[in-house]
This record gives sequence, C-alpha cells and structure tokens, in this order.
Amino acid sequence: MLFEIGIFCVILLAAGYWTTMFVMGRRDDVIHGKFVHAEAGPEVAAAPVMPPFPSRPKFPPRPTPRVANDTKSVNSDALQSLLAAIQQDLKNVA
Repeated sequence: MLFEIGIFCVILLAAGYWTTMFVMGRRDDVIHGKFVHAEAGPEVAAAPVMPPFPSRPKFPPRPTPRVANDTKSVNSDALQSLLAAIQQDLKNVA
C-alpha cells in the first residue's frame, strides 16, 4: 500500500512539473523532455540599484527592574529555633 502511494506521488509530481512548464511557456521542454537553451541575445540590463536598508528604529532604554529590599535580617537564634523544630518533627515521625 505504501509503495503504491509513493508511485502515485511521483506521478503527481511529474504531472505538476509538466503543467508548470506548459503554463510558463516552455512547451519545448514539455514536448521533448529536455531543456532548450535560449540563444545569445541582447545583454541583460543591469539590475536597478536598491536603496540601502533603513536604519533600525531607536527604542527608549528599558527600565531596570526594581529589587525588593524587604529582606529581614536573620539572626542565629531564629535559625537555631527553626532547626530544633525540624528535628523535633523528624523525631515525632520516626
């Protein structure tokens, strides 16, 4: 089943290529199956000069984020009491 789908996709791709070439006016390519090179003609005109890219817009600088300085000073006694409470809870669980 997958092999048939692959073959169908290749055929569909070839039909799309054929249709594109026919619509674009490359009928010789469609009929003979080979590319026909254009004969040497007038020189190709130089491409028009493109203007340079515009400069980037200038945005105002971003404000610096505020850092909350509401941290309370932690003393050793508070840490010791917290450690004692945690140890007591661990003893109760065990």
